[in-house]
Amino acid sequence: MSTVTLADSSQAEAVLPDVTAYLAKLNDAQRDAVEHGGSNAFAPGVTLPEPLLVIAGAGSGKTNTLAHRVAHLVVNGADPHRILLLTFSRRAAQEMTRRVARIAAGVSGVAATLAQGLTWAGTFHGVGARLLREYAEQIGLSPAFTINDREDSADLMNLVRHELGLSAKEKRFPAKSTCLAIYSRVVNTGDSLPNVLARSFSWCLEWEPQLRALFAAYTDAKQKQNVLDYDDLLLYWAHMSAEPAIAADLAARFDHILVDEYQDTNRLQASILLALKPDGRGLTVVGDDAQAIYSFRGATVRNILDFPTHFDPPARQVTLERNYRSTGPILAASNAVMDAAAERYTKNLWTDKASQQRPRLVTVADEATQARYVVEQILEAREGGMALKQQAVLFRAAHHSATLEIELARRNIPFVKFGGLRFLDAAHVKDVLAVLRWAENPLDRVAGFRVTQLMPGVGPATAARLLDQVAACTGAYRAAQALAAFAPPLRAAQDWPAFTALIDNIGARATPWPGEFERVRRWYEPHLERNHEDAQVRMADLLQMESIASTYPSRERFLTELTLDPPDATSAESADPLLDEDYLILSTIHSAKGQEWRNVFVLNGVDGCIPSDLGAGSDEELEEERRLLYVAMTRAKEDLHIVVPQRFYVHNQAAAGDRHVWASRTRFIGAQMLPLFESCAWPPPPVVGAPGASGLAAAARAKIEIGAKLRKMWD
Repeated sequence: MSTVTLADSSQAEAVLPDVTAYLAKLNDAQRDAVEHGGSNAFAPGVTLPEPLLVIAGAGSGKTNTLAHRVAHLVVNGADPHRILLLTFSRRAAQEMTRRVARIAAGVSGVAATLAQGLTWAGTFHGVGARLLREYAEQIGLSPAFTINDREDSADLMNLVRHELGLSAKEKRFPAKSTCLAIYSRVVNTGDSLPNVLARSFSWCLEWEPQLRALFAAYTDAKQKQNVLDYDDLLLYWAHMSAEPAIAADLAARFDHILVDEYQDTNRLQASILLALKPDGRGLTVVGDDAQAIYSFRGATVRNILDFPTHFDPPARQVTLERNYRSTGPILAASNAVMDAAAERYTKNLWTDKASQQRPRLVTVADEATQARYVVEQILEAREGGMALKQQAVLFRAAHHSATLEIELARRNIPFVKFGGLRFLDAAHVKDVLAVLRWAENPLDRVAGFRVTQLMPGVGPATAARLLDQVAACTGAYRAAQALAAFAPPLRAAQDWPAFTALIDNIGARATPWPGEFERVRRWYEPHLERNHEDAQVRMADLLQMESIASTYPSRERFLTELTLDPPDATSAESADPLLDEDYLILSTIHSAKGQEWRNVFVLNGVDGCIPSDLGAGSDEELEEERRLLYVAMTRAKEDLHIVVPQRFYVHNQAAAGDRHVWASRTRFIGAQMLPLFESCAWPPPPVVGAPGASGLAAAARAKIEIGAKLRKMWD
């Protein structure tokens, strides 16, 4: 430990520990943020430091800086029991607490102070629940209130929905999960119900009066039952903080409030902080406006952009620009993407990690070629010593990885996907494939069991009786015969003729491939909407699968290729991280935030995907799409590939029908930025001809009952 030497009145030397040694590894900007307020402004009873905003660029050591800030407060006399540390996960709060203890451990006397830990470190919702119990009687709650999780809340919403007669409407009324999502969006954004419906749930606009009545009844039901839902923990806290007497009492409990990931807060959370610290003194928030990508959860980038102006004088700002993650060329390209943002905090990330390798901007013919490029590059990097776990493929939407997942399964490359189900594991994809399998083989009882239970009112017992009748029929059209002769349950009677017609049509191959897939998909649409509230998202998966199906010459070939290495067979075992020591990471960009890998691939770097067609409706949405690309690019440590397919298969175009369209490079990488990238084209591999059919005729003449021999194995 470093020391300082002091001389007393007798000129004797006293050697004392240097209490700032724990700050030695911080860079200048980090230390400036940590020491904000000076060493004499932290103890109770003194004037607290002015509000501080730390703009922490990607990979700049944000968590380390915040932990040092908390430790510095305690080292300089702050009472840890009067520090409120707010994070976005319980795990993050626990990790922050452990870091603070480690940082301050070398300072004499501080370890004892931190022995009981930071008692007010946690998530907004967790801290809110504690405070509401303490103030329950003052705000009309019983301290014994219970908290419903999302599933319980949806069930209560459904109960109220049924009591109001909304479940008996002739037209489809939003299901419980959708109703809860709408309610939650209104609560967390502070926006009006009509605006929320128009922007995010447009198909529910006609139900606005009924939804308003439902939410009022839902609120009454919670109050009568003395329960709160997840959103109430913030809503009650915000309303409680708006009462001057309670607000003053709350504010007096905490000298210092520190907030992590401030760009991810919603309006309710911002209002709570401003009520607790009206003048901002003792308040520190850390975040990065360039990584604000969660508006779909109610977060707003305005909280961090407007933070300084809430106080007079404005909050002090410290910017962390040194990046410890990425190489210089990756940062140069990432900075250029954000330089074009309409509104932002100015920062220019830099690093001392030199490299001659610029990010690659790779043009490929289509999505299939994109998948082959990614796989080839991943395998090449692996041969060079880079583990699969050190590589990641990122995408804007979960279904964008569909073609790649099939290629990975075919090449037996293990992977784990974050953000959405693995494509072939999703229920709706399995449903459509089951229809095709049953048409291909009416005796496939597993496929038939799944398909028949898609019909309303058909359960396992009814499905079993129907499949027994299918087995009893003979001929190529046995499934259609059995369906036509079967007496369906009353609930399925209306849909039964269309079901029978579908199985008859594709069983007889009356619609040429790949038109069969489209016919099945269109038949499945109403069942998808009936069974899944996120039908729009799932439909995108099916359209992606339809595009993949069009690349195969026949239904039999399509099903065979997908089944040879399915995720639920050998490749599933290798894809399970518990069963394989190494695996590739697939992730949506949203799920990748906060992570880093040596080698990163960004799929579909084209307009329509980044930015998403659904995310380009307003200037605010477009700016968030820009930030998504920035987040994706800054996950890369050494190598970055942005892949640009030239051709996409689009569906349901009113003027021209389903067709291939040419795609253009994402608008976020303008022509002036191209020198920052290594632009290249990757040609598809040569097409391998189909194997010959020599010898098939002779084999066909030989009749060998192999099945009988196999059965004898068990006699």
